[in-house]
Amino acid sequence: MRILYIDIDTLRPDHMGCYGYARDTTPNLDKVAKEGVIFENYYCSDAPCLPSRSALVSGKFGIRNGVVGHGGTAADRPLTGAKRDFQDLDERNNLFYQFRKAGLYTASISTFAERHSAWWFNAGFNETYNEGSGGMESGEVILPTALDWLNRNSDKKDWFLHLHLWDPHTPYRAPAEFGNPFENIPLADDWITEEIFAEHLKKAGPHSARDIGGHGDWSNPQYPRHPGSVKNLAEVKNFIDQYDCGIKYADYLLGKVLDLLKKQGIYEDTAIIISSDHGENMGELGLYAEHATADHSTCNIPMIIKWPNGKTGKDSGLRCNIDLLPTIAELLNFPVNPDWDGESYAGLIIDGKNISTRESLVLSQQAHVCQRSTRFGDWLYIRTIRDGFQLFDDEMLFNITADPHQQFDIKAQHPEICAKGAKIILDWQEEMLKKSARDVDPMWTVYREGGPHHAHDAHLAGYIQRLEKSERADMADLLRKRYKK
Repeated sequence: MRILYIDIDTLRPDHMGCYGYARDTTPNLDKVAKEGVIFENYYCSDAPCLPSRSALVSGKFGIRNGVVGHGGTAADRPLTGAKRDFQDLDERNNLFYQFRKAGLYTASISTFAERHSAWWFNAGFNETYNEGSGGMESGEVILPTALDWLNRNSDKKDWFLHLHLWDPHTPYRAPAEFGNPFENIPLADDWITEEIFAEHLKKAGPHSARDIGGHGDWSNPQYPRHPGSVKNLAEVKNFIDQYDCGIKYADYLLGKVLDLLKKQGIYEDTAIIISSDHGENMGELGLYAEHATADHSTCNIPMIIKWPNGKTGKDSGLRCNIDLLPTIAELLNFPVNPDWDGESYAGLIIDGKNISTRESLVLSQQAHVCQRSTRFGDWLYIRTIRDGFQLFDDEMLFNITADPHQQFDIKAQHPEICAKGAKIILDWQEEMLKKSARDVDPMWTVYREGGPHHAHDAHLAGYIQRLEKSERADMADLLRKRYKK
């Protein structure tokens, strides 16, 4: 069989038409979605980019596979050690090797491995294509390689192609000639009011409204779509427009890939998987243009699967990116490895009878903050160990059903829900460490090594100076007290 995995970086499902978005961002992907299953409550277990794909490929939470950050010890997968055989079984049992085992010719068109020095990502591929820009390229650079590969392999009946586009990822970079098709179209959800934005302007923290550039308001003239700050609601709208342009541009390019499959007469029989590594903060928790938290906005991702002769419709079960590995194994008639942490939903794709029994899911983020959360029922409970200079409370509670943008922290009204969330995280941590080959939670490794890579101790003094110069001395004082500087 033929399988196309469409991997669109930083894609929020609530910015896609098939997930209810009012703007016309994904007309081509929406057509595919009508022919498959749309997963409505799908999350990455570990955010952002590097930890998410490590979990995806290994089928294990970051606390077990070891990759939870973007720098330091916890950005590398630990050596297997004395139990390593002639080949490393972690690599032989990964996601992409399942397709090889099934007799498919495998290829990846992606710059991810080089961007993060994550060469394990390529394990299982017969071919890899690296354009060489480390994820800073726009999709028009990738499209010719994809079309050429499909044309050269048109006579193969069994292949798997991983196609990775970065266009919605920061810095937003759709070509200038693409324009802004949303310039005169209102926001689909204008939840950021004047009152809310006034509070955002007071906020400290990298990627806050006044510091979208990171630890300041710098911007790169090479990427004019990506502002260094937003100062009013008109600029907020333009900022969200540019993110949506990245999504629509990726969809436009993928439309050409889908058209080629139809021209070759193989579209109907080709399985198509559409997903992402993480979402994006678009004002949630006061952050803009970054995937910096273990919350709904960052960790909620799309998953759409069109499988030949498979079911169509929607699934509302609580699912996770680590579930894809056991699902693919089962769809390809391989046994599910008990060492994987995910839960197969192959039955849902085949006969529509797989109902999720997962009552909660733990999400982690150690690249911008040291933070864990749990999603259960209507609730998102967040515990912050290291706040990444954001001045978050140690715990937060949101009703995601009623408050999807996480505006109202209601922990004071629901201490019993907080206690339940804390217990879920504690029980999960103990379960994972019992299964782990190592006795250290890598979150604490990040903490002991000076904090998350993007808000490390080394950045604190400079950022405090930035706050003082930008009339936020009160925030600078709070950071000094919290970090005892």
